[in-house]
Amino acid sequence: MKEHLAVASERHASERHILVVAHTGRADSLAASIEVCKQLIAGGLTPVLSADEREAIMAASPDLQPTALLGDDVEIGDLELVIVLGGDGTILRAAEIARGCSAPLLGVNLGHVGFLAESEREELAETVTRALARDYLVEERMTLAVRIKVDAKVIFETWALNEATVEKASRERMLEVVIEVDGRPLSSFGCDGVVMSTPTGSTVGRPRRCRSKSSSYSRAA
Repeated sequence: MKEHLAVASERHASERHILVVAHTGRADSLAASIEVCKQLIAGGLTPVLSADEREAIMAASPDLQPTALLGDDVEIGDLELVIVLGGDGTILRAAEIARGCSAPLLGVNLGHVGFLAESEREELAETVTRALARDYLVEERMTLAVRIKVDAKVIFETWALNEATVEKASRERMLEVVIEVDGRPLSSFGCDGVVMSTPTGSTVGRPRRCRSKSSSYSRAA
């Protein structure tokens, strides 16, 4: 009995779980997600999917087996990597899903705007091959903690991978803003809004793509 438990424990520890996140409402993204799942299965892994995406993928490819359901078959903390297929919106959604676990995000750009992606559609097969081989480095990314207070009472809290904005509700009036660093006033001015961006949120230049071993996959810190 003890030997049986030891073997089962060893097998569980050796299992690898890669989550595939895609915009399955788009035909190109759906096709790419099926392609990635098939490549992962061929590599000996069981791709992990969310409930909605699993339903869409299985409807388009009923013979795709095996797959695992996130939250039922595999917990978020057991993920090794998250492969994201789509544009920046899909990558931000994946960051929300994976927040709180140590799994890095690998974005493959299928959208019109792909500033957060590390790879392009034509590199998809090579990217998955490198993911299977763990042939990558992880780049930590800064995030923002956002807290809204009214009369010292916190009424809302969230976080942001790329940027957070303070905007005016009325078009006729300007905001009067005071910016502080570590509780010390830095500047005050009137404006239509303020954008607070992380290095990830800057769109001045695109992040490096996944082309060599020195390339990086992103993990929200």
